[in-house]
Amino acid sequence: MRSDNISVKRFWPTISLYLTLFEMNDMHPSKDYFENDCIVSARNRTDLLQAFKLSFFAMSRFPTFPWNLLQTELEKDKSSELISDILKQTCLHSLCTKHPPSVKYRRLFLIELIKRHEATESERLDELYDALGEVLGAEERHECFKSYLLPCGDALSLSESVAVISEGTTGLVTWEAALFLAEWALDNPHIFMGRTILELGSGVGLTGIAVCRSCRPSKYVFSDCHSSVLQKLQENVQLNGLSKKNPPRVSVEELDWAAVTMEQLREIGANTVIATDVVYDPDIISCLVKLLTRVLRCMSPVTPPEVIISSTIRNPDTYKCFKHKLESAGIQHEVITGPVTPVFQYNRLSTIELIKLYT
Repeated sequence: MRSDNISVKRFWPTISLYLTLFEMNDMHPSKDYFENDCIVSARNRTDLLQAFKLSFFAMSRFPTFPWNLLQTELEKDKSSELISDILKQTCLHSLCTKHPPSVKYRRLFLIELIKRHEATESERLDELYDALGEVLGAEERHECFKSYLLPCGDALSLSESVAVISEGTTGLVTWEAALFLAEWALDNPHIFMGRTILELGSGVGLTGIAVCRSCRPSKYVFSDCHSSVLQKLQENVQLNGLSKKNPPRVSVEELDWAAVTMEQLREIGANTVIATDVVYDPDIISCLVKLLTRVLRCMSPVTPPEVIISSTIRNPDTYKCFKHKLESAGIQHEVITGPVTPVFQYNRLSTIELIKLYT
């Protein structure tokens, strides 16, 4: 064990007590916090390691980790091998070096892992204290990385804000409806293959990057209107190896819903338009519906584009208002039902609805 981390191991009980008291709200959430999350399933040791890896890099909430299954495995095997393997698949993985979750998140994860390990009779694992020592000495940044593993095995990494609301916008983090639509797209690649896609309110870019990496569109236009979101979006597009040069041809565009012109829409020439988590503020619904009306009726009068909206229904009244304004504008909708293949880690108890619009 490195000398600079010896003190972490020696004074662990004191450090553990201090950190637990200081960050109790994070490690001991409320009853509602537990009830509103799904627990990751794992059938065997291999699944257990994969579940920890997926949850860690997606920065999933701690109650969703399979801690009980870990405890069962540790009771059967008194060695430190399993904890060591989990550490290698999380904090010591090359992806964590390249695109690390937030410092606070890694610290809390290691604290919990050490507690689980020390509750057993197995030999102490120096790597755990080394890893915690490094994180305790690291500086927290305003941004972190969340990474999601695609079915092909590649990682999709996103730079995000550590705050839910940052610089006056919620667009610097990924929301559940974006993850849901990405999973639906992976199940239905033919909807996007060879097409020109316009995404409204792309945020940090999760859905679009997943579509570009897995569904082979011809062209993909990410769009948003907030300058900070556009900058972050451009960073994430480049981070995942997408560009205007190689297929799919990708661009990031500023698109103000209130000021967008028919010329802009026609120039984009999208035959599929998608949006996620854009129905959240009653003040922007009218503007959104006017834009969707233009998209459906004027972008291509002969062959209107397919328009698909994914929404997390947090406020039923706001969502009803959106549907009412669609109806008043002469836009019909069809709810797309059926399960999607789980790929990403997120709260599956959220009410998410996927609809297709048409006139």
